[in-house]
Amino acid sequence: MQTLLDRAKILQSALPYIREFYGKVFVIKYGGSAMINEQLRDSFARDVVLLAYVGIKVVVVHGGGPQISQTLEKFGLKAHFVGGVRKTDAETMHVVEMVLSGDINKDIVALINTHTKKPIYAVGLSGRDGELLRAKKLDKESYFKELGLEVPEEDLGFVGEVEEVNVELLQALLERNYIPVIAPVGVGEGGQAYNINADLCASKIAQALKAEKVIFLTDTEGVKDKDGSLISTLHARDIPRLISEGVVKGGMIPKLKSCMSALKEGVKKVHIIDGRVPHSILLEVFTDEGIGTQIVP
Repeated sequence: MQTLLDRAKILQSALPYIREFYGKVFVIKYGGSAMINEQLRDSFARDVVLLAYVGIKVVVVHGGGPQISQTLEKFGLKAHFVGGVRKTDAETMHVVEMVLSGDINKDIVALINTHTKKPIYAVGLSGRDGELLRAKKLDKESYFKELGLEVPEEDLGFVGEVEEVNVELLQALLERNYIPVIAPVGVGEGGQAYNINADLCASKIAQALKAEKVIFLTDTEGVKDKDGSLISTLHARDIPRLISEGVVKGGMIPKLKSCMSALKEGVKKVHIIDGRVPHSILLEVFTDEGIGTQIVP
């Protein structure tokens, strides 16, 4: 009986959050171990479906860097990175689109749909579908300077950045209870495909939808201070200082830059959480304590 009472208390404690977020938009960037480990994959899918069934409008944006590198290797092609960015020539772009828009995207859609039934379904989209993500070639100089890094001389190829999001398409799907699952491939002039960083893509989509939250699933607990302790709440104004002091390094820098941009453009809150923890999304969203770092304006 005590176990049943404990479960009832957990459900009751989530009620204020369910009420607060009903009808709001959450954008979730899905990547890291949560995409590979079978238990975590199932946990993620169940979390997304639960959010949808309690009235939250969910958009999923996924990555797939390791899978792209593995597929390139199978084709006898070598992954090449410039300043942490995958150089994307025509051959590589073909593989990127095949892996992201094909294999990974449809796998995630199928995974989520094993836990749903009418009227809620996941639907897979590439940024090229319905010109969902209008893109242009990445401004290399601006990108690397913003990160405080030296601008490489080498051309990045078909690496892009989002210029415009087809909000009408996403809103039409969300209004009909679909869960859009988006591959971060954009479309430019003449139908050219562009490889876009999934973090930046999720941020741009959240901005366009004026989302309540954007949640980044990572392979780290969250943002840590100089002593290695988790920062549970981080103000956007403190991010430049953490970067300049070298507290934040590597792949966390562009992630936090995208967080700042999202908050500046109207997203209410950003969360960076540990996707290696089962049901991390629910633990972050429906509890007072949370498990990762929430970033606020």
